[in-house]
Amino acid sequence: MNPTNTIASPHPAGLPPHVSAFADPRSMQDRLFAALSEAFAKEVPLYGGSLRVNLVCNVAACDLLSRAYEGFSMTEADIERTSGERHGAIRIGTPEEYAWVARWFAAFGMEPHNFYDMSRVGAKSQPVVATAYRSKHRPEHRVFCSLLLTEYFDDQTRARIESLLSQRRVFTDRARMLIEKGERQGGLSWDDAEALITEGVERIFRWTGTARDFGLYTHLCDAGFKIAADIACFEAHHLNHLTPNTFCMDLYTAAMELCLSEINEPAFRERATRAMRQLLDMADRDYMRLHFKHLSADAVAAFARRTPSERELDAEIERLVQTLRAPEFDLHELDHAGFKDYTEGPDAGTPVFLRQDAYKALSEPVRVVNPDGSVVDMTHTARFGEIEQRFFAATPTGRALYNRCADAAEAARGVSIPDPAKDHAGALSAYAKFFDPFPKNLHGLLRAGLAYGEYEATPAGIAARGALPTRDLLELVRLGFVAVEGIRYEDFLPVSAAGIFASNLDQYGTRATAPNPPVFTRQRLEAIIGRPIIEADEEYARRERESIERVSAALGVAVAVSR
Repeated sequence: MNPTNTIASPHPAGLPPHVSAFADPRSMQDRLFAALSEAFAKEVPLYGGSLRVNLVCNVAACDLLSRAYEGFSMTEADIERTSGERHGAIRIGTPEEYAWVARWFAAFGMEPHNFYDMSRVGAKSQPVVATAYRSKHRPEHRVFCSLLLTEYFDDQTRARIESLLSQRRVFTDRARMLIEKGERQGGLSWDDAEALITEGVERIFRWTGTARDFGLYTHLCDAGFKIAADIACFEAHHLNHLTPNTFCMDLYTAAMELCLSEINEPAFRERATRAMRQLLDMADRDYMRLHFKHLSADAVAAFARRTPSERELDAEIERLVQTLRAPEFDLHELDHAGFKDYTEGPDAGTPVFLRQDAYKALSEPVRVVNPDGSVVDMTHTARFGEIEQRFFAATPTGRALYNRCADAAEAARGVSIPDPAKDHAGALSAYAKFFDPFPKNLHGLLRAGLAYGEYEATPAGIAARGALPTRDLLELVRLGFVAVEGIRYEDFLPVSAAGIFASNLDQYGTRATAPNPPVFTRQRLEAIIGRPIIEADEEYARRERESIERVSAALGVAVAVSR
C-alpha cells in the first residue's frame, strides 16, 4: 500500500509536455502536497506509518458504510485520493519571510483566510499570530502559517532573536525569481511550476537537522518558549506536521494506539466497535455528502439504506485487526513519544467544525552551530503527526455555543471527566454531555441557526412555482422542493491548534516577558502580506445567503428558515 498519493502527469490533457501552457494552480497544489508528503514520510518514518494506518481505517469505514448504503462504494484508489487531502503548518520568523510565503502560496492559488492571534487564547497562548492559506472554493489543502511575535519578549531576548533571524535567507534566489516570473506573466509553465515545487520541497520547507546559537535555543526553551526556539534557531521553515483526512477519528486513534503498543487487541476491539457504531449512527445522507465530496445529491439519494448486523460489524473489525497485525504496522518499533491523551474539538456525535488528534512530537537529532563556530549535538522536539476529521461550518451563534461547551468541558477534565487512559469509554461519554445543547444532524443545526447550508431549488420545486405549500426553507427541503448541502468547515480552531501545540511540546501556554507587549492586529498582518485576509465566516454566510436568493428567484417566492 502506497501511503502517499499517486499524481498523474501534470501536463494539460491534449497537450504534449513540450508545449508551454500555464499550470493549473489547483493541480500545482496536488503536486506540491504529494511531494511534501513523500518527503515528510522519508524524514519521519512514523508519519508514513500513520498514513498506512489511516488508509486501512478509512477502507474499513467505507466498507462498513457500503453495507449501510447499498450502491455506495469506494475503491482503495478513491480512498487514497480522498485521504490525500492535507493541511500543514509552518512557522515563520520575520515579516519579510512571511511576505515571501504569502507570494509563494499565491502562485498555487492559495489565499489567506482568517487572522488567528495565538498569543491571546488563555492558558494555551503562544507567541505567534497566523493566517491559513487555502483555495477559496472547495479547498483540498491548507497551510497554517505562524509568524513569531518578537515584541512578546523582553528587549534583550528580542534583540538576540531578531539578530539571529536577520542572518538567514530561507527563500532561495531561484524561488524568488520563479515567484516574480509568475506574478509578471499571470502564471507559470509546468516546467517552472515543477521547479518551484522542487525549491519548496528540497530547500524552503525541508528539515535540515541544523540550528544556530545553542545559548539562545536553551534560553528560550528554559523560559518556556519552545515554539520560539523552533522558529528562531533553525535554518528553514520546516513543516511541523502534514495532516491527512480521516473518516472516523476514534477508529484511527484506537488503531494508532494499538500499533504503538499503548493498548492491546481486546481494548482496540472494544474501542473500534464503539467508533464504528457511532459512525453508523451519524452517517445520514447529509453526513455522506459532507465526507465524500465527489458524490452528488442524486447519487446519495439513490443509495438504499439498511442497518448492518452485529455480525457484519464484528467481521469488519476482525478484518481490520488482521490487517493491523502485519509487520508494516509495528509502529512501536519506530522512534515515537506515544499518542496524544485526548482528541481536540467537539465530541464524535456533534458534527461542527473539526476534530483533531496527533501522535506526539518526536525528539530528533540536531546539530547546532554557535556564533564562535563551536558545534553542539542535541535533540529537538517539535514535529508531530496530526490527523483531522472535518464537519459542518458553524455560524457565529454556533461558534459562541461551541466555545461555551468546549470551555466547560475543558474545565471538567480530571474532575467530572475521567482520565481516558483509565476509563476511555467513560471519558468520551462524560465529554460528550457538555455538547448536548447541539443538534446532532444538519437539519437540526440549520433550524437552530448554528450551521451554514447551501440551498438549490429542485425540478419539483420549480414545477410547483406559485403553488408551494410553505415558505419555510427547511420544510421545502423535507417536501423535496429544495435541496440543501451543509457547508464544510475549511479552517482552523485556535484553541484546538494551541492544544495540539501544547501537548506536543509538553508546554501548556506562555506569558509575554515584554513589559508592555503590543496587540498585533489583523491590519498589521495584512500590511505584511500585501493583501486582505479573507474572513471565512463572511464567505460561508455569503454562500448561504446567495443560495437562498437563487432559490427564492427560482420558486418565485421569498423563502427563509423559520426559527
